[in-house]
Amino acid sequence: MARAALGLGGVWVHEHRAAAEAGVVRARQLHALSVIDPRSSLALRLRVRLCAEDDYRSGRHDRILEILAQVRGTGDPVALAEALSLAHHCVLGPAEGAIRLELAEELISQAAHTARRGDLLMGLMWRTADLFMAADPHAERSLTELRSVLAGGEHLAVGFVAGAMEVMLSIRAGRFAQAESMAATCAERGDLAGDVDALGWYCEHLGTIRWYQGRIGELVEVISDLAHSPIHSAVDSTYLAALAVAAATAGEYRLAVHMLARVLGRDLSDLPHSSSWLPTMYCVVEAAYLLHDTEAAARAYTLLSPFADLPVISSLGVTCLGSVHHSLATSALTVGDVDRAVDHFRKAIRANQALGHWPAAILSRWRLGHALARGHGSGHGGEARRELARAEQEALSLGMELPSEKDPPAEDAVAICTCRRRGRAWQIELQGRAVVVENRIGMRHLATLIANPGREIPAADLAVGAGAVPHDSFSSQPIIDSVAKRTFTDRLAQLQEDIDDSESMNDLERATSLRRERDWLIDELTTATGLKGRMREFTGSDERARVAVSKAVKRAISRITEIDPVVGAHLDETVETGHRCCYRPRLDRRGA
Repeated sequence: MARAALGLGGVWVHEHRAAAEAGVVRARQLHALSVIDPRSSLALRLRVRLCAEDDYRSGRHDRILEILAQVRGTGDPVALAEALSLAHHCVLGPAEGAIRLELAEELISQAAHTARRGDLLMGLMWRTADLFMAADPHAERSLTELRSVLAGGEHLAVGFVAGAMEVMLSIRAGRFAQAESMAATCAERGDLAGDVDALGWYCEHLGTIRWYQGRIGELVEVISDLAHSPIHSAVDSTYLAALAVAAATAGEYRLAVHMLARVLGRDLSDLPHSSSWLPTMYCVVEAAYLLHDTEAAARAYTLLSPFADLPVISSLGVTCLGSVHHSLATSALTVGDVDRAVDHFRKAIRANQALGHWPAAILSRWRLGHALARGHGSGHGGEARRELARAEQEALSLGMELPSEKDPPAEDAVAICTCRRRGRAWQIELQGRAVVVENRIGMRHLATLIANPGREIPAADLAVGAGAVPHDSFSSQPIIDSVAKRTFTDRLAQLQEDIDDSESMNDLERATSLRRERDWLIDELTTATGLKGRMREFTGSDERARVAVSKAVKRAISRITEIDPVVGAHLDETVETGHRCCYRPRLDRRGA
C-alpha cells in the first residue's frame, strides 16, 4: 500500500492539480505513512514526497532542502535520487540557478549508485534545463547528450521534455511553421506519457509563435479558457498575464485591464518565484506597455532588475521570450525613461543574438529604433531610421509582423484615428491605443469616413458603398444578390460541420477561427436581409439613407466605446452624421 501511495505522486511534483484529486492523493499518502515503519526507506521517501508537494504549492524550498540533507546521511541511494529530483522541482525560480545545477550534477552521479536508468535521464534532463535557463552557451550540447542516452531506450516523461526544448530552439531560429508542427507532435508525446502539462505546453509553444507572428490577438478565447482551467499549476499566473497581452493587442481594453489587475494583485512582488515567474513578468511588462500603465511598468522594472542577464524561459525549457533586458527596456520606455530604454534594448539585442533567438532580437531592434526616434533631439534620428529599416528587413525574412508602435503625440498635435481591416474584423488605432471590432455595416461607413478626414461624404454614397456612385444616380438594388446569399448559406452549413469536426478532435484554435468566419457570415446576411429573409434595398431616398447610415455609425461607435472609452469618446466628438457625413479630427492639447 505504501509503494502504491508513493507511486500516486507521479514523476514530477504537483501532478494532481484539481483540489479534490490532490486531497485524495495526499490523504492516502499520509495514511500509508502512518501504518508503516517510520524508519523504513518507504517512509523516508513518502516524507520527501509530501514535503516537496507542500513546498512547491507554497512557493518555498526550505523544507525540502532540509529533508534532503537528512536523506544524504541515511546512505539510501534510491531515496536520495528521488529527493534530489523533487528538490530540483522546487527551486526553479530565477534566483536559484546555482542550487539547481548542483542538484542536477549530484543526481547524475547518484544514478551510478541506484543503477536506475531513469535517474540518469532525469539528472541529464534537469541539467539541460538548468543550462538553458542560465543562458549557458553549452546548453544545446547537453541536450544532444540527453538525446543520445534517450536513443538507447525511450523514456516517455523525459522524452516529452526534450521534445519541448527542441520546439523552443526551432522558435528561436525563426522557423515558425516547423516549430508549430513540432509542437503538435510534442503534445501527442505528452498525452502518451500522461503528462498533465501536455495541453498547457502546446499552448505555450503556439502562443509564443503567434506572438512573434503578430497574431497573438487571435488566441484570446483559447488563452481565456486555459487561464481559468484547473489543470495548471497553482503557482502559475502566466496565462492570466498572457491574456492581458492578447486582449490588449486585440483591442479588448476592459478584458486586458481586468487581467493585468488580477496579476498585479495587492503587490506584484507577491507572485511566487517559480519556473513561470519570468514569463509572467514578461507578459506583465508587455501588457503595461500596451495599456500605458506606468505604475505597473515601474514596479516590474524594480523586480526584474536583479535578473537582467537571464533569458525568459518557461518551465523546463518549454519556450523562450528572449533576454530580460528586453522587458527592462520596455518598462523604461513605458515610464518615459528613453535613455535607459535605449541602453537595455542594445543589451537585449546582443543577448538575444547570443541565444540564437532571432525573433526576439528583431523585436528588440524594432523597439530600439522607436526609442531612438523618441530621443531624436539627441541626434539619434539617423540611427533610429537605420535600426527600424533593419528590423523590418529581418522581420520580413522570417515572416514576422512587427507590432504597431506609436510615439507619444506632440503638444498641440491633431489626434487622428486610423482604421484597417484585420481578417474579418476592423482595427481602429488612436495614439497607441488599438480597438478590434467585429464586422458590421456601421464599421464600413466609419472606415470610409476615417480614411477621408475632413471630407464630407453624402450618406447616400456611404449607403451604397463609399461614394463610388454619384448620389443622384441611385437605383433600387439589393445589397447582396440571391447568388451571393445562396453561397453564404452553403458556406455556413459547411462551416458548422468543420467546427463540429475540430471540436471533436480538440483542435481549439481551428474551431475558434472557423467560428469567427461563421459569425462574420451571419452578420453579413443579417445586415443585408430584411424581414422573412427578403433582400434589403436602398430606394434612392436621401432621407432613408441618412437615417440608416446615422444609426449604423452610432451603433459602431457605441460598440467601440464599450471596448475602449477613450477611442469611443474621440469618435463620438469628431464624427458628424446627417445627409452629409464627415470625420473631423480636432486639435488634441492633452499631449502625451
